[in-house]
Amino acid sequence: MTDTRTRAQIQVTGVVQGVGFRPFVVRRAGAHDLAGTVRNTGDAGVEIVLDGAAEAVEAFLTDLHDSPPPLARVESVSVDRQPAPAAPPLEQPDQFRILDSVESEGGTGTIPPDTGICEQCLSDIRDPESRYHGYWATSCVDCGPRYTVIRELPYDRPRTAMDAFPMCEDCATEYERPTDRRYHAQTIACPTCGPTLKLAIPTADGRRIEQTGATAIRATRERLADGDIVAIKGIGGTHLACSATEQDVVDRLRTLTGRPAKPFAIMARSIDQARELAAVSETEASLLEDVRRPIVVLDRSDDGVLDAVAPGLHTVGVMLPYAGLHHLLFDGESVDGPLVMTSANRPGEPMCVTVDSIFAELSSVIDAALVHDREIVARCDDSVVREVDGSRTFLRRSRGWVPQPLSRQERGPPGLAVGAEFDGTVAVLRDDEVIPSQHLGDLSGPASEAFLDETVEHLTSLLGVEPAFVACDMHPSFLSSQFAREYAASRPAVENADGEAQPIPVQHHHAHAASLLAEHDREQGIVIVADGTGYGPDDTIWGGEVLDTTRADFTRVGGLSQFRLPGGEAAIEYPTRILASLLDDPERIDALLAAQTPLDEASVPGVRESLAAGVNAPITTSAGRFLDAISALLGVCPQRQYEGQPAIELEAVAAGATPQELTLPLRQDSGYTTLDVQELAQQLLALAGSEPPAAVAATAQDALARGLARIAVAAAETHDRDVIGFSGGVAYNEAITRRVRQTVEAAGFQFLAHRSVPPGDAGLSYGQGIVATAKLQATKQEVTDEPA
Repeated sequence: MTDTRTRAQIQVTGVVQGVGFRPFVVRRAGAHDLAGTVRNTGDAGVEIVLDGAAEAVEAFLTDLHDSPPPLARVESVSVDRQPAPAAPPLEQPDQFRILDSVESEGGTGTIPPDTGICEQCLSDIRDPESRYHGYWATSCVDCGPRYTVIRELPYDRPRTAMDAFPMCEDCATEYERPTDRRYHAQTIACPTCGPTLKLAIPTADGRRIEQTGATAIRATRERLADGDIVAIKGIGGTHLACSATEQDVVDRLRTLTGRPAKPFAIMARSIDQARELAAVSETEASLLEDVRRPIVVLDRSDDGVLDAVAPGLHTVGVMLPYAGLHHLLFDGESVDGPLVMTSANRPGEPMCVTVDSIFAELSSVIDAALVHDREIVARCDDSVVREVDGSRTFLRRSRGWVPQPLSRQERGPPGLAVGAEFDGTVAVLRDDEVIPSQHLGDLSGPASEAFLDETVEHLTSLLGVEPAFVACDMHPSFLSSQFAREYAASRPAVENADGEAQPIPVQHHHAHAASLLAEHDREQGIVIVADGTGYGPDDTIWGGEVLDTTRADFTRVGGLSQFRLPGGEAAIEYPTRILASLLDDPERIDALLAAQTPLDEASVPGVRESLAAGVNAPITTSAGRFLDAISALLGVCPQRQYEGQPAIELEAVAAGATPQELTLPLRQDSGYTTLDVQELAQQLLALAGSEPPAAVAATAQDALARGLARIAVAAAETHDRDVIGFSGGVAYNEAITRRVRQTVEAAGFQFLAHRSVPPGDAGLSYGQGIVATAKLQATKQEVTDEPA
């Protein structure tokens, strides 16, 4: 009788470690009566050996292809089959075993992201008969913390923050039982052996009253219901929480945190409650309920319930509970309405992640803190997404997605890109991947700079990358650019394209455009880049550009006409000043300046005088600053209190209004086409005399979008390009993005928008890495092409 037994050596690559892949292999092998082994390799792979009937091996491979674990992303599977009798015997031929992980050369690997609690673990928490009943840190192979607890790869418990919590007998039994959902779940924990929870209440004499376990949860619910502000340490960071529907409570939080107008995110107890507070489309519902649980920006209902949370806006950021701790807070009767859940930090500083830092930094803000004793190895803010023009757009790509790699499109030397000054991320490059970091926030002082340094060190060490280059923004005064220079100088292996120990500077808008091209695997295209501020090669402030772009280089082929920012930073804070550069109406301008800025009557003429002299009035082409100025013109937001506020509130006013058709003032200027923003502003001023602010706001957005899109279409026709893209912070605007796409597609061109990378500055590190790689490859090619 012929022996049909087969030995299969299988190599699987992709994001598989830490997502229940090895236990899945064990369970499926057992179901098909297969012997063998499985183990993690340090290069983000899994090595499987199967021994059994040929039909069973094929059935296993079908399972692997059709129904992998919920969190796994299998990139490739290679199989080497041979007759089992001819293969070396297995050590235990009747069993299937998980072997110890092995490190590849360099110890590199791919790190799994954190995810929300799965339905089965949530059922365990709510089941009075379960040993996990009421336990806040319940998880399994399909859910829970990953990136935020990992110290090094391969992903095994001794290399995580869970190493501090030895498993009890029951947990060890489940961990070692192949048929169990917690088989080799590295974060397995229970009330007996796992991290503990406590509510710490500061007293007047500096002590803390502590309540633990179920009592802590119950007391927290009661405090939130009574209007207290509570710091809640979660999976990857800490939130400041309070009632979202009580004006006085939210106002108190604003006062104590120094955030007078910035919108707060809220956590709704369920999708049904989210629908009571905002309009929720099918796409938005799927985002809210996604296992990664991002904050989703939704259009608010108009009942005014959330006015305190999102003042002046038509949208609100909503998320659903994603940790067992969150569900336990909402499961009680005390907390019925939505909760504010905003990052626990002082303005300009990183989020607090230790008990000591919570009380040291926020003692004057909080009434109590619900904390635990599991270390957060890597702090990670919530991700933020919005449905823009029918598709998901990242405002912040962080928890749940980081550190999943993005495509580099080509292999290149290991490297580091450090982003810009605001809304920062860094990115580590290796082989054909770019791994962006979590959200770092704005670089504005020693604490945020330390967070930048800490993140770079953690990611490069974790991934086994020694950068051979570092890329940064072209602006020489950015703190991130200074960091890049110091980093390059301290590491002899780091070189730029000329072989010097210097960073590779990347123009701000080129990085935006390159990130979009790389995301869509395109080599070249016309890209509209519209944002607030970017340092231009001509030493002016860019921000409304149409670029003919490759990954290595770009040419400016159009954009907005130039105007000035009288007072520099003062014009950004008080955009009424910008109107002096846009409008030819001194009397009206002086009246607006006197009414909307801190200037006294005697100082008002100085704004126009500085413009006339060109003193302290930098030149710009910024689309963001133009929108800010129109916001001030309409009295919508004459003072900026957070990044993007005037333009964001202008969008809120314009929502639902019908734009008027204006004649676009397109001009030829310095060899390329520009949209004359001075003429456009004059038209909008005239329109404001007969139309309500909503119509004028909608018209301003529409004209800006049509003007830039028409310039891009003409450039694509002239330069024979087949795609036109849109990037930069203005691309978050739903109406502008939709109008740009409609104009581009009506002209017969393919439109590119961001789907995997934020259009704003949070996507810059990815674009910098792409540009630096292309520049290095071009330099290498030039050297190769030189005659002998």
